[in-house]
Amino acid sequence: MVAIDAAPEPAKFMRKFEIPGFVYSVGAVAALLLIWEALVATGIISSFLLPAPSQIFRSLADNFSLILSMSVATTAEFLLGFVMAVLVGLPLGALIVYSRPIRLTIYPLLVAFQSIPKPAIAPIMIVWLGTGLTSKAVIAFAIAFFPIVVDTAIGLRSAQEETVHLVRSMGGNAFDIFRYVRFPNALPAIFGGLKIASTLAVVGAIVGEFVSADKGLGYLVLVANGNLDTRLVFACVFMLTALGLAFYFAIEGLERAILRGRVKTQAFESDH
Repeated sequence: MVAIDAAPEPAKFMRKFEIPGFVYSVGAVAALLLIWEALVATGIISSFLLPAPSQIFRSLADNFSLILSMSVATTAEFLLGFVMAVLVGLPLGALIVYSRPIRLTIYPLLVAFQSIPKPAIAPIMIVWLGTGLTSKAVIAFAIAFFPIVVDTAIGLRSAQEETVHLVRSMGGNAFDIFRYVRFPNALPAIFGGLKIASTLAVVGAIVGEFVSADKGLGYLVLVANGNLDTRLVFACVFMLTALGLAFYFAIEGLERAILRGRVKTQAFESDH
């Protein structure tokens, strides 16, 4: 038989020329901004109704100190609301899984509360708690905590029953099952809920500022809109988007670090 050199595997060949994932996102955003800029520059879209990206960035630079100070207030509101959602949502999700009476009593109430449009009850929160930080944080909490509860419960329930029975057969109690089986298995679902909640907390803070506030990016949007300064409005929206993305990717980075550390720990324990 004549030896024939094996051709390179298609998968390996394609991996050498694979484009990094972020290039697609950056390219799509750049293309959108260029098209947007061109539509405004040619007069197809009025710059009053939709300012060009260059005009928005110029307004952001001109009002940067003001926008930054307002961003600090909004960030404090949604961070506090998010922390409250985590502190309430994680234990409540676990209780729903481990306690049938609580699940039958609390879960329908949670669903009913989630179905209430939060902008409708935001004015009530302002009346009860005032116009300061607390009311905005509570509104952010009210919008953000439900995904954490649901995803925590789903994650804890998703553990394989065979693994649970194995731990029990080895003398493990309920806490051992939670520590070694249910909670580690639930981490991806829990972080999924946290990432959803991070974006909703930002929305909640802005809803509160729209109702009543004297500072924050939502308040600045209302002031700029009242002055017909659409460039400043879009500059505030851009800053809100940047804050939301930074918060989201911070949680995603924490998720990767924790899950990667968990995998390394499991590999070390299996070797020893």
